[in-house]
Amino acid sequence: MKSLCALAAAFFCLAPAGAATVPVRFPEGVTHGYLELRSVDGKLLASGDLRQNQKNGEVAKRMWFRFKDGSLWDETVTFTQQKVFRLMSYHHVERGPSFPEAIEVTFDRDTGRYRAKVEDKTDDGKVDMPEDLHNGMTTSLLKNLTPGTFATGHLLVFTPKPYRLDTELRAEGEDKYHVGDVAGTATRYLVKMELPGVVGVVASIVGKDPPDIRYWMTNGPGHGFVKFEGPMFLKGPVWRVELTGPRWPER
Repeated sequence: MKSLCALAAAFFCLAPAGAATVPVRFPEGVTHGYLELRSVDGKLLASGDLRQNQKNGEVAKRMWFRFKDGSLWDETVTFTQQKVFRLMSYHHVERGPSFPEAIEVTFDRDTGRYRAKVEDKTDDGKVDMPEDLHNGMTTSLLKNLTPGTFATGHLLVFTPKPYRLDTELRAEGEDKYHVGDVAGTATRYLVKMELPGVVGVVASIVGKDPPDIRYWMTNGPGHGFVKFEGPMFLKGPVWRVELTGPRWPER
């Protein structure tokens, strides 16, 4: 890990990548990977799957986790990548005992409409979708940040009414990792979230200070995903997501 002095210098020398969108440096392509979700103490909670393909000029990405207790976390996002990344549609489901509430959320840029169901409460209508909205595509933005820059953006959260979080994405430091006997270095990225101007009951639902989340990406061309650490729902516990591989039956 970098020294405190070097890390402090890196923070103060960062320049903004632009408040609107992140330029495409490494276009997304076809991907299929396997994931594991664990608690911070290492307990395996869920197995996951990530699939991504291209269709009609858009990238379609789906990631889901099936928990040991039968719970489901399922996220599908489509986006374009002509010069910049632009979210087009989003669908998210949470249900089961691992989550405090059953949630299903859908929104679409072309229509400007959303529909959100949280337990027995439903809300729908139109919502403003800024160009730098990045629900479900944060990893793509981080991989494409130019070294020495940071980006700002937005996330939509639902209670079921929609609220917009301000976000800031930046490199925080570097950490060593190993694959077998081979050592590598990953850049650790920090994603900070803020909910400006919200007080009272809404703040108690969303959280006055939304927690920070972190991603680790391999260094070098492409910046591949290594690890995620943070909550995956509002006011949830810190979970860790890492890559894994298939298990083969014994012969």
